[in-house]
Amino acid sequence: MLPIAVDAMGGDHAPSEIVAGARTAADDGIPVVLVGRPGELGDTGDLEVIEASEVIAMDAEPGSSVRRMKDSSLVRAAEAVRDGRASAMVSAGNTGATMASALLRMGRIKGVARPAIATLIPTPGSTPTVMLDSGANAECQPEWLVQFGQMGAVFAHHRLGIAEPRVALLSIGEEPGKGSPFVKEAYAALEAATLRDAEFIGNVEGRDLMTDAVDVIVTDGFTGNVALKTAEGALKALLTALLTAMAGRPEALEAADVLAPELDGLYREFHPDTYGGAMLLGVKGVCIISHGSTNAVAMRNAIGVASEMVRADVVGHITTAVAS
Repeated sequence: MLPIAVDAMGGDHAPSEIVAGARTAADDGIPVVLVGRPGELGDTGDLEVIEASEVIAMDAEPGSSVRRMKDSSLVRAAEAVRDGRASAMVSAGNTGATMASALLRMGRIKGVARPAIATLIPTPGSTPTVMLDSGANAECQPEWLVQFGQMGAVFAHHRLGIAEPRVALLSIGEEPGKGSPFVKEAYAALEAATLRDAEFIGNVEGRDLMTDAVDVIVTDGFTGNVALKTAEGALKALLTALLTAMAGRPEALEAADVLAPELDGLYREFHPDTYGGAMLLGVKGVCIISHGSTNAVAMRNAIGVASEMVRADVVGHITTAVAS
């Protein structure tokens, strides 16, 4: 397998944490190539480095930055995939610029209207739920959600091992007539479509995000991103409140010692670092978008996901599914 191109300059903790995660992945047997400024990367071990003199800032305007900064680490990472030097790209940098780099350099899969970000949402005691779009397209056409459903089903099959994923539309009620005009049109389009190796089961509500009632949830990128960030914030607030309540009562300390290992496991299950990053579906290459605060552990996991998706040929399967 060709190496995974890692944007060593992207993220709040770049390049040190990114390089550390890349080295760990390489030690685990995953081929990795770093992309960035060699003089700023520190100890890269035996890893190859593709030199890139520019860095796109986290708050930079995505489109113009990618067009203007042709020697940026993000652009060079995408070009490495396009040119056959790498099998996938991973970045914890500017999300919009990562998407733009992948789209402009790798290109869009034929027939795909718009790429979408597929995010895994942890489900207690069950397989995670795939949600897309999680932020690539703030505004969508109803028919795009049919493609999101198909791409998400392929991703769920190869990432999570679900034979025939259940696809649902995020709405404000389970009934077909519930939702905005856009949601109603999307429902009609999904109901009329034939999803390959997947089943459209209707609407789901926000409360279903973290249940085993559905495998793939489709929505527009604005709604999806708000739902994702709300779930993350609610979980963090709940865990903080629980720990605060226990710490404030001396009699609860004994119970806290017993619960600590379970809470730690729960925290790890729901923490974004566990999943490494989200995959941009619909481009001609594997592109993993990691959280801006990615540390070495999260980067190692993101590289692992990229490797799995390359080996599973997810891009090839999406290409076939969309064509059919």
